[in-house]
Amino acid sequence: MTIGEERDGGTAQAWEALGGAPELVGRVRYRGVGDLTEGPLPVAELARATVGACGLAAAELAAVRAGGGAADAAPLVVDEGAVATAFVSERHLRVEGRAPVTFAPLSGFWRTADGWVRTHANYPHHEAALVRALRLPSATPEALRAATLGRTAVEVQELAYGEGGLAVAVAREYGDPQPLMEPVRESGARGRALGAAPAGRPAAGVRVLDLTRVIAGPVATRTLGMLGADVLRIDPPGLPEADDAYADTGFGKRSALLDLAGAGDRAVFEGLLAEADVVVTGYRPGALEQYGFGARELLERWPGLVVAELCAWGWRARGPWAGRRGFDSLVQAGYGIAAACAGPGGEPGVLPAQALDHGTGYLMAAGVLRALAEGGGRGLRFSLAGTGSWLVRGLSRAGAGGGAGGGAGASGYAAEPWLRVTPSGYGVLRHAAGPFGEWGAGPSRWGTDRAVWLPR
Repeated sequence: MTIGEERDGGTAQAWEALGGAPELVGRVRYRGVGDLTEGPLPVAELARATVGACGLAAAELAAVRAGGGAADAAPLVVDEGAVATAFVSERHLRVEGRAPVTFAPLSGFWRTADGWVRTHANYPHHEAALVRALRLPSATPEALRAATLGRTAVEVQELAYGEGGLAVAVAREYGDPQPLMEPVRESGARGRALGAAPAGRPAAGVRVLDLTRVIAGPVATRTLGMLGADVLRIDPPGLPEADDAYADTGFGKRSALLDLAGAGDRAVFEGLLAEADVVVTGYRPGALEQYGFGARELLERWPGLVVAELCAWGWRARGPWAGRRGFDSLVQAGYGIAAACAGPGGEPGVLPAQALDHGTGYLMAAGVLRALAEGGGRGLRFSLAGTGSWLVRGLSRAGAGGGAGGGAGASGYAAEPWLRVTPSGYGVLRHAAGPFGEWGAGPSRWGTDRAVWLPR
């Protein structure tokens, strides 16, 4: 596959949503083939476009930090094999030779009295909530299967959410349209002035406070770390992260624990905020507001920040969904994507990658990079549902150009050129490389670093 001469349609859409100058889109070129073309939806186009837009945003920031403007952004070439490998990084991960656990036994599709429901019980507290909600005699697939067959999908969904668990009725139609990105507010202030950056590291010296979990947000901050940022992830001590999840997304960052309900840890957190350039959040709407650290409060107290917020169901979601937790698999189910991917027997299906997670992660990183290039002092919003809405409504295989496209298939793709072996706090990892190069040092163990910034 040679580098295309036409601009890619999906990249143009993503770049427009991010507020970028349309004339820059033609500077992104694609080569090679990937392996994300299976199924009825244009996942390969989504992957290519989100990574391409992120690379273009990095080039724009590099040009600005070199003393030029957006028009001076250098051309770049994105390899679709690298994109395809990075988009399923969790599947390629091996921890001391062991394959990770991606979905727990009680996570999956279950037949109900009127259709199907999707559950997510990867975390112990979500599994316990599901067992309580459905009064399961045991935490086994057999018990869950029997419990869902006697209830409607919505009944299972509401019982689970009522107990703090996660289950979503599989929708037969696509959900309400959601924007790909919402620029929600500008503080009117500018962030810290950024000087010149080393080649290939346009985010060097940028301090990023990472308040995200699982895949989408951590992919965004992993990408910012690969591009040179000092990324510090903060989690509450009572909410452990899965080791395998952090082994995959902890590259290029450090991880510390702080309890925002305690005065001492709260003071440390505020000290970090006072010296941060970027805050990326991935908790459900309202979760950080209860501590006084919602986006509005952050920009009022530290107006030069870039604050990028992520939620599952969209910031314009109706009814209870606006404040509910969610994961990629659940949004696929609730947004109608799982039904669109159903097999011949009618059982719901899945995309060939957790594309809402990974795609949103690259879009978030791109939004942060663009905001830094424009001087900071603004809030941005992203959602898994927004990326899903774009996937089912905005992207078109016929409209993509300048890359392998949906018809290229996997005939020339192999993951091996994009796999690496790196030591980490979890032992030796085999993992996917980044789409723009190497992720950097392997992750430390989750929660074991000090809550301090590195020297600039």
